[in-house]
Amino acid sequence: MMEQYGGIFTLVIMVAIMWFLLIRPAQKRQKAAKEMQNSLKRGDEVVTIGGLHGTVDAVDETSIFLRVSDKTVLRFDKQAVGRVIAA
Repeated sequence: MMEQYGGIFTLVIMVAIMWFLLIRPAQKRQKAAKEMQNSLKRGDEVVTIGGLHGTVDAVDETSIFLRVSDKTVLRFDKQAVGRVIAA
């Protein structure tokens, strides 16, 4: 009787291992990135995923405006922010 369920049991164990090693950590990283992007405020120094350094000048629902020089402000999607630089 146990031989019938051995394959199913092995499959369930493999799915559980993949969940804890691959899917769960990726979900945690996604959640942390989303929280960081939603907490951006004016004056934060950030680096985009493309490597551009700037200071947040303004934030709206889906975009941020980065001041990269005295006269240059660029608009990016919030998802483009890779990290906040600790001052």
